[in-house]
Amino acid sequence: MKLYLYFVLSFAFAGIHIANAQTSIDNIVQINGVVMTADSLRAVPGAIIIVKNKNRGIEAEYNGVFSIVVYKGDTLQFSNVGYRTKEFAVPKDLPGTYYSMIQLMVQDTFYLPETIIRPLPSKEAFDYAFKHWDIPNDQYEVARKNTDVYLLRMLAYTLPMDGKEAQSRQLRQQANEAVYYGQRPPMNILNPIAWGEFFEAWKRGDYRRKKYNPYRQQMK
Repeated sequence: MKLYLYFVLSFAFAGIHIANAQTSIDNIVQINGVVMTADSLRAVPGAIIIVKNKNRGIEAEYNGVFSIVVYKGDTLQFSNVGYRTKEFAVPKDLPGTYYSMIQLMVQDTFYLPETIIRPLPSKEAFDYAFKHWDIPNDQYEVARKNTDVYLLRMLAYTLPMDGKEAQSRQLRQQANEAVYYGQRPPMNILNPIAWGEFFEAWKRGDYRRKKYNPYRQQMK
């Protein structure tokens, strides 16, 4: 009798667990949509879609397309710089597990604080400011300096190798050693091709010391 009662209770609890799991799966819905402007129906790239009070979300593609999985009854919050925040409540009685939508966003107006430009009190103050004031570089100037060819070359010579580069160098060295395994590797001092390249470089003046070399100046 006890064994029979045990099996009955086990099947009952298992049925309740399966029913709860099935109910939880039925509440999940995948929302596919696109974020567009309300006035011109243009895509809003990089719009942020978050599930309100759930601390998770996604970012729309450059063409405004997004896809997110939520529970029925959740609230989606759409936001982007220059647009008013919009919210969309997923209906609890939404049929099926897929839903398509188009979210329209309205451009917002930002009022910046007032800026007053005043001249310097005297010519001496202007000369001092022109000589000693440190004006930070804008983003274009910072990008130009970071992509300077001589700076990148200097960093390539001075920075240590990372793990991937060190492993690649070690593998290339082992491969070169395996080619001449059991014999003496050739010496370039007796290589006529290397001597020919050396004489051609000498004629071109590659080994002459130049008075101004930007790369040498940056290395100092």
